[in-house]
Amino acid sequence: MNRIVVLTGLCLIMVAGAAGAADGDRVTEFTSPGGVLERCVAIAPMPGGEYSAADRAAEAAFCTIDFYADDVAICPKTWSTSPATIVHDVSAGAWAHRGRDFEVEICSRGTKARNAAHRELAAYKITMNAPDTSATFSTASLLYYHFARYFDAAVHVPVAVYRSMDRQEHHDRIAVPGVRLTADKTSLKMIHAAWRHMVSDEETPGTYQPARDVFTADRDDVFGVLLNQEGRRYSEAVNGTRESGWGDGQSRDFQRTPPFVALRTQGSLSAAIAAGRAAAVGHPKFQRYVKADTPDAQFVFWMQELTEITLLDYIFSQQDRIGNIDYVEYWYWVADGEVRQAHTRPAAGADGAIVLKRTQLNDNDAGAKPRYANYTKRTGMLKGIRHYAPGTYTRLMALADDFRLGGPLYHYVATRFGMSDSELAQIVDNTVAAAALLTAACEAGDLAFDLDPEAFLLGRAPPAAPACANP
Repeated sequence: MNRIVVLTGLCLIMVAGAAGAADGDRVTEFTSPGGVLERCVAIAPMPGGEYSAADRAAEAAFCTIDFYADDVAICPKTWSTSPATIVHDVSAGAWAHRGRDFEVEICSRGTKARNAAHRELAAYKITMNAPDTSATFSTASLLYYHFARYFDAAVHVPVAVYRSMDRQEHHDRIAVPGVRLTADKTSLKMIHAAWRHMVSDEETPGTYQPARDVFTADRDDVFGVLLNQEGRRYSEAVNGTRESGWGDGQSRDFQRTPPFVALRTQGSLSAAIAAGRAAAVGHPKFQRYVKADTPDAQFVFWMQELTEITLLDYIFSQQDRIGNIDYVEYWYWVADGEVRQAHTRPAAGADGAIVLKRTQLNDNDAGAKPRYANYTKRTGMLKGIRHYAPGTYTRLMALADDFRLGGPLYHYVATRFGMSDSELAQIVDNTVAAAALLTAACEAGDLAFDLDPEAFLLGRAPPAAPACANP
């Protein structure tokens, strides 16, 4: 049986690569069958961040997952482009407490095994950036999670925790089967290459550089992040048409979507919404999804979420956002002077309830590397924005000021994520640059602080506009 020790407070060793185990981190330890120590680290909250009880519960649940328990099965991901492990709960059903049998019989089919398991527990994502693979940096998912909570973002970014795993176990149970199951399939060329590189790197640590992106300091473990993703993919009306090709082209297409047109429209919020709705009229790929009866509140949520997506992607130099934005539907209504929401239609007491799509930012692992192309910056996504949330702006200004002074937020980012000096410097520089762009728009009188979806649903004015720059 694995020995699990939960440590709160100062851990005496630093975890290489993604997460440093430091004061306030919650660390759970596991021992592999080969005697290798593994760690799950729920990083301490970012100062000033808004973390829900559900966030902290999800972190704790991820760090109870024992890869060697009889009721856990792990399968290599064999679709899309980036390597990962899908972690399944087999505590009930036909495969109850037969995790290894599940891996032999079900995982070996090379298809999604979710329906055969009791439920899916998590995806375990690792880093891989070889010339013939897609861009994947597991640390980026941790950064997006904690920065989204710092900004108190309306867009939902999944909870993520650091997790290491015995290198040999990962090689035998995940990487080697991953190579076999993706071989000789043209559509799986990139993920097959990624699994091949993982096998080579695990057999001879150091062949992949920088090794610190993949292995812990002693190279006994690989590491990555545990997270869960939910939602469905948005249509072109939010994700962009991608008609102009990958990179700069599709990033400019993204800025022609109805929500982005609304965000770029000078004047009142109602005028911006009308402009966004008009942008869909007659457009074959937009008008099917954005109609005359699309609620105004939907546009307000989209606009708020877009400001957060573009800000986070600018800060982290995300190079693979377009086409990868998801949503979950919720019912919204007002009762007793408060906004209520539910996944299902309310049975009673919800007059005027409407269905709104809420944005899920699931795919965040192609950011935070200086080698990645910052398409948000390159195509000027922050320029010309005319509507912003007061709280987002205020938090950005405070973050930029703290970074300039090397304050507590800087110290948190510098010590919690195991980044290189160049990775940290890029985040700092991008944050300061983003703040400068928005400050200039504010000082020019071009930025209206009128985005507050909850206030809009309640028929109230947003909070007072902030000063353009911190005193």
